[in-house]
Amino acid sequence: MVGVSSRPAAAAHGAAGAVTLTSRASGRSRAGSVARLTCLGAVGALSLSACAGGVGEADAGVQQGEGFEYGAPQEEVDALVADLEPVTLRFQPGAASEASVMSPTGTTIKELIEERSDGRITVELVWGQAVAGFDTVHDALADGRLDLANTLPGYAPAEYPAFDDLSTTTALLPSSPFAGSLIAYAVYSDLGWQNPQVLEEFEAEGLVPLTPFVPTAENYTICREPLEDAADWQGLQVRIGSAAQSAQVSQLGASPVSMEFTEMFEALERGTVECNLGPGPATAESGVLEVAPHLGYTTSTSFPRTGTTVLAGSSFAELPLAYQQIVFDSSALGAAGFVQSYADSAAEVVRQAREFGGSVSPLPEDTQEQMRVIADSLTADAVADGGLAPETVDALTSGIDAWTARLEELGYADAGAPEDFDEWYDPETDFPAYARAVYESGAAMEHRPGT
Repeated sequence: MVGVSSRPAAAAHGAAGAVTLTSRASGRSRAGSVARLTCLGAVGALSLSACAGGVGEADAGVQQGEGFEYGAPQEEVDALVADLEPVTLRFQPGAASEASVMSPTGTTIKELIEERSDGRITVELVWGQAVAGFDTVHDALADGRLDLANTLPGYAPAEYPAFDDLSTTTALLPSSPFAGSLIAYAVYSDLGWQNPQVLEEFEAEGLVPLTPFVPTAENYTICREPLEDAADWQGLQVRIGSAAQSAQVSQLGASPVSMEFTEMFEALERGTVECNLGPGPATAESGVLEVAPHLGYTTSTSFPRTGTTVLAGSSFAELPLAYQQIVFDSSALGAAGFVQSYADSAAEVVRQAREFGGSVSPLPEDTQEQMRVIADSLTADAVADGGLAPETVDALTSGIDAWTARLEELGYADAGAPEDFDEWYDPETDFPAYARAVYESGAAMEHRPGT
């Protein structure tokens, strides 16, 4: 088995770990094409991190073998994989460490894969971007250094313009730390699979989408002082994490600042920036509430969320069909880990704001009304530019309505106000049942290998 490459670990605080944003107008080109490697048979465990294969070229790789129906009895799957060569997959989640509040985004998928494969697949988790930072992780997937990864295409909007346009529409989502996050994940799971341009952007790079679009957790304003009315935004220095956030913050009258996540604490402490716009997981882990303890949240609209993904690399095509299906199913059901981390971190940031003498309050209505107008305008621009299909907005609206009703049927509902979330949130919530409902009723099933 090939060991993890020894590389400097980049800071990674959930999906909000930052690299400098690349503008759509000045996108970098990828350095050459990635050579396709062929897996060689080996005795014992095979590390696929040393292999590569072309996307959409499954029948050009090893013999794919038999598959199984989703939901098949475990004994049927066990019998199917019993004679397959064991493999080790190298998976780089977005979390900084196993102790991170974001670690369920990796550990949940690992556990699902290993259990479903009866231990024939071993998943080696790589924390803290030890193999590749968010700006180079797609290269590592394509050249075989990684087999699976949680990535942030939103940090390279020039390379992934369709993904970036879809991210812009997340400003139209409802906002709440519990039900709002569950609705967002379910709706965008479908929207990602239903957007051919988003899928093509990954496939063109030799990448296999397992979950092509995951909206990050709800964004808060994390500020040195409370934002009490729309005038407080004028000239405000705000750290942002995506092109869509930059556009919205600018139109509110503030000055967006792009900086490395690791620089943010000191910048807030010194007043170089006055606010950060970021999701709960990054905020909970960063310690920034110690120097900027005032949380602002939205109720009738949202700040654009930075889209993330779960992708497989070029080695995926070399896996037997049953292994592909296990990995694909586990990624989809891994939604449980994502939404759990979102809820856990939302409770933690509220607790920390209170601990450091801050406040947790909704943004003023006039600010939210202005945000909604800006969000509608940005979405309309994306449609007019041809980057977003006109029916996307209708699909988003209908998806929000459908999942709002479905969550009520399933028993997932907000039970209080966001400022008291740490008091009414139940950490024993059955998130796996939610993940099954999303997968079994969504568009992902249509893309399951072997279908």
